[in-house]
Amino acid sequence: MSDSFPLPPVRLHSEAELARDALSTPLLSRAARLARWAGPETRVDAGGGLVDEQLPAAAEALALTGDDDAAADASEAWRLAVDTGLVEVVDEEEGTVTAGADLALLTGGSPQEVLRVWLAALETVLAEASAPDLGELIDAVDAGGEVDLSSLDWDPEAEAELLDGVLGNLYVLTAGEEGAGDAPVPLPALAASVIVPSDMGEPTNDELEQVSDAMMRLDDQFRLLEPVGLVEYQPVDEALMADADEEPAAPVDDTDVSRYGMVKLTPLGLYGLRHRLLEAGLTAPAVGDLSDKGADVLLDGTAGFPPAAAHAETELWLARREPLAAARELLAAARGADAGAPLRRLHCQQALSLVGATAEPALREVLDDPELGGLARVWLTEHGAPDVPPPSEAMVFWLTIDTLAAQLAAEGNSDELRALVEGLAQQHSGFFAAAWRVDHPATPDVLEAMGRLHPDKKIAKEARKAAFKARSQQGG
Repeated sequence: MSDSFPLPPVRLHSEAELARDALSTPLLSRAARLARWAGPETRVDAGGGLVDEQLPAAAEALALTGDDDAAADASEAWRLAVDTGLVEVVDEEEGTVTAGADLALLTGGSPQEVLRVWLAALETVLAEASAPDLGELIDAVDAGGEVDLSSLDWDPEAEAELLDGVLGNLYVLTAGEEGAGDAPVPLPALAASVIVPSDMGEPTNDELEQVSDAMMRLDDQFRLLEPVGLVEYQPVDEALMADADEEPAAPVDDTDVSRYGMVKLTPLGLYGLRHRLLEAGLTAPAVGDLSDKGADVLLDGTAGFPPAAAHAETELWLARREPLAAARELLAAARGADAGAPLRRLHCQQALSLVGATAEPALREVLDDPELGGLARVWLTEHGAPDVPPPSEAMVFWLTIDTLAAQLAAEGNSDELRALVEGLAQQHSGFFAAAWRVDHPATPDVLEAMGRLHPDKKIAKEARKAAFKARSQQGG
């Protein structure tokens, strides 16, 4: 995933809640129980795994007796305990172990320390999920007892890239306001998201085969990732496969799509993937990140946020400040003639609507400010304040250009902006004759946009002429 693609801000549970979730995940809780179960008589092999003779006792300690997979599950939990530092091998020759330093963190550590242990567990399971299965490795052993990787139909980089791509798309769907949110995502759609180009129509037969193959690999991987708490997963219905060696065909309609696998990130999984994205150097914002920053950082930072996330971030920011002081800080940060200033002023106006009537003195202080006076009058009027001086015609036109520039930056050539442009041209017959003279840095760009957006060719031509005049006036 490229950092040029802005990731949506996520809403994370508190670290205390996430730590509780981590401690209750099947895999980490089993690993911790085995770490506490281990004693002087516990023996491990050269790779740190429990010797076969001790697997039944380990399974019993986990209350897994009677389960066909008990030994395998116990072995998996033990490997995780070793990999995460809950258990340490103290003598490789004798195969003796002792409790690891991190074991105490699970009961006496801070939420951050618990989550650090869980993140180590997650990395272990993710690495395992991208590895070939045991049967394939056994088949690949050559006459000399070495694993012949060239004989495997397995590309470690491609496997890791597929899983990272799918998890990245699942993260975006979960975080985005227009995405899945709390709803599970069908596995076929998730597989297709990393194989079939988004701008493509009907996928080719070759791409459909790739999607089907990816679904089967992802099915195995999500089965591994569910016990560590990354996802909630409904596996592919095995009845769909007539033969064990066959891949299921794509679903024919929406009624049976759930039988092809459904997956959703848990709150803990969302936290874990965000941590991995940050570790990879990507910008992965979370609501609340800006609450201790200045108003300038808040207004710039929320410029790319979806509306609900921007609203939530602003509420958290305001909750830490005295209302009138916050209003003054927001207004000061909204000034400027740079390209981002109109959008800052729009977000400032939206933030001030959350402050309430206590912000009135701050708004009255900027009534004569050329950049904030129009905004202040709108706010005061909307809040029923008395004695609001009427704006001059120059201020009305400046505020109009500023508002259009903000909408253009926030939404691009949206239907809402198109309707706003049409309404302006209809209500003010001489708008373009006056608008090109407005002393605002964005005037030429706004008028050019109006020329692009207005459906009436004659009015669009007027807008383009006005844009040319404005650019000439500004010497650009």
